[in-house]
Amino acid sequence: MVITKRGLVLSAAAVVLTAVTLANTGCSSKSLASFRGSPKELVDEVWQIIDKSYVDGTFNQVDWKAVRKDYLNRTYSSDEDAYKAVREMLKKLDDPYTRFMNPQEFKNMQVDTSGELTGVGIQLTQDEKTKKLVVISPIEDSPAFKAGIQAKDIISKIDGKITEGMDTNQAVNLIRGQANTEVTLTIIRNNKEIEFKLKRAKIEIHPVRHSVQKSSMGEIGYIRLNQFSANAASEMRSALQDLEKKKVTGYILDLRSNPGGLLYGSIEIARMWLQEGTIVSTVDRIGETDRQTANKKAITDKPLVILVDGGSASASEILSGALQDNKRAVLVGTKTFGKGLVQSVRGVGNGSGLAVTIAKYFTPSGRDINHLGIEPDVKIELTEAQKEELRRDRDKIGTNADPQYAKALEVLTKKVTGKTVNQKAESKPNAAPPKANAAQAKPSSAPAKSK
Repeated sequence: MVITKRGLVLSAAAVVLTAVTLANTGCSSKSLASFRGSPKELVDEVWQIIDKSYVDGTFNQVDWKAVRKDYLNRTYSSDEDAYKAVREMLKKLDDPYTRFMNPQEFKNMQVDTSGELTGVGIQLTQDEKTKKLVVISPIEDSPAFKAGIQAKDIISKIDGKITEGMDTNQAVNLIRGQANTEVTLTIIRNNKEIEFKLKRAKIEIHPVRHSVQKSSMGEIGYIRLNQFSANAASEMRSALQDLEKKKVTGYILDLRSNPGGLLYGSIEIARMWLQEGTIVSTVDRIGETDRQTANKKAITDKPLVILVDGGSASASEILSGALQDNKRAVLVGTKTFGKGLVQSVRGVGNGSGLAVTIAKYFTPSGRDINHLGIEPDVKIELTEAQKEELRRDRDKIGTNADPQYAKALEVLTKKVTGKTVNQKAESKPNAAPPKANAAQAKPSSAPAKSK
C-alpha cells in the first residue's frame, strides 16, 4: 500500500481516497450554491467524478450531460433518496464494478483491506453479463471455506431471498453480521443447487505465510500469499529475507484463491522478485499510459514457480502476469479469474464512497486479460474429491499431498537441477506447512466484496 498526499491506492481494483474537483460543465456557481450541503450535492458530486474519470468516454452510449440535468431537476428529501438516485444513475453505465457505497458500506470496504472482518469469509463479485452474484474465492480458515463454498459458485439466495437483480453492496449487507449469528446461502454449482448454513465469525487475515520445506534438491521456500492487503508487501519482504538467510534453493509462491487487493502491493512485491522490466501498464480513456517497472532492488533471483487457479484475480494476475511475461517464473495450476480493470475508490458526501472504473491494465507483453485470465505454463486441475480433501485437511496444502503443489515442486526441481523427480520419494517438510489462507481484496480489477 502507498499513502500519498492524494490518497490511498488499492488493487487492480485500485483505490484512491481523494478530494473531488468539480469539472466545469456549464453549471453556474449560483446554481451549485443552491444545493450545497443538500442530498442533491452528493448526486452531482458522483456525476462529476464519473464525467471526469470513467474509463468509457461514451458512458455506455448514454448522454451523460442529459443524465445530470435529469437528476438535478429532481427533489431529494433525504440522504437515502440521494443514495437511491445515485445507484440508479450508475446503472446506466452497465458496469458492476462502478458502484456507490453508503457510509456503512464504505466502512466495510475499508475493513476489507485492513486484514480483519466479521462475516463468513467470501469474496464476491457480480458477473458483468449475467448480473449474477459470483464467488471469487472463500477465505481459507473461514466459515465459508470450511463449509465447502468454492470459486465460481453462484449465490442464488441469501436467507431465502432471491439475489436476482441484487448488487454486491446489498448482498454484503445481508451476508455480514454479528459473530456467532447464522446466514443461509443457496448456491448453484454445475447446475445443481446447494444450501449452506454458515455461522458468522471474526476473521483475521494474515496475508503471508511461509515455511522451509525439504526436497531432493535441498530446502525450498514455500510462500502463500492470500491477499494484497495493507501489510502484504512488508510481510512478503520479511518472509523473503528470512528464507534467503536460510539459503533455500528456490521458491514456490502460492497465489491460489487470492482475489487481489492493493495495486501498489502487487507492484512492490513484483519488485522483490524482478530485477528489471515492466510490471504492469494501465491505460485510461484518453489513451494515457502509466507504466510501472522494476527498480533493480530484487531480493532474490532464485528459481520461482507460482501456483494459480480460477480464484487468482486482479492484483494476483498483475503479479503472476508480470513474472510470467518477464520469464522470471513458471506458472502452474489452472487459468486465473480474468479481472483486467482498474477502479478508483473515493470518499464522497458525508462518509460515503464511490468506486469508479478508470482504466484497463495490461501485462508487460501487452496482454489484456479481462474476462480471459492468464493461462498457466503447466496446467493441472484438481478433481472435486481432491479439493474436498484439501478443505478437510488444510495442513496438506503446500505439501506433496496437494497435487498442484507436487507438480510445482516437480517443475521447480527441473529448473534447479535439470532433472525430474519422483514426488512420492520426497521427504515431508521439516516444519509444519503454513495453513492455507486464501485471499480477499478488491479488486484488484473490480473490487470484490468480502463477507
